[in-house]
Order: sequence, then C-alpha cells, then structure tokens
Amino acid sequence: MSKEQTRPSESLVQDLLAERRELKVAVERLKLDLADPRVRELQDEIERLRYQLASARAEANQLREERDELRAGIERAVQRLAAE
Repeated sequence: MSKEQTRPSESLVQDLLAERRELKVAVERLKLDLADPRVRELQDEIERLRYQLASARAEANQLREERDELRAGIERAVQRLAAE
C-alpha cells in the first residue's frame, strides 16, 4: 500500500478523534449546566417569558385587527358624508 492510499484513512481517524474530543467537552459542559441549580431557574424564567411574549403578540394582533376594522368604518363614513 502506498503512502497516498493511507493518508485519507489517517485523516479520517484524526477527524473522528477530534470530533470525539469535541463531543466529550460538550457532554462535560452539559453535565456542569445540569448540576447548576440556577440553570433550572433560568429555564423556567425563559419559559415564562416565552409565554408572556406569545400572549403579547396575540394581543397586538387582535388590536391591529380592531384598528383596521375601525379605520375601514371611518373611511366608509367619510365616503358617505362626501357623497351627500
């Protein structure tokens, strides 16, 4: 087997070893995060804020629809007055 044929496999092994190291580091970081009680509190706060944001968006959409209906009513009234 020539050197050219072994290089890709050596490169592949090196890539896999590097990926393995990165995954081990990620696992350790996650373990540390789970061990920290503040993480759970922050996750709960994030969930509360997401719910609050969704509620605010829904309310804003409803207010826009009401505004558009009022604007359309005003425009119809102005047109009627102009026609008279």
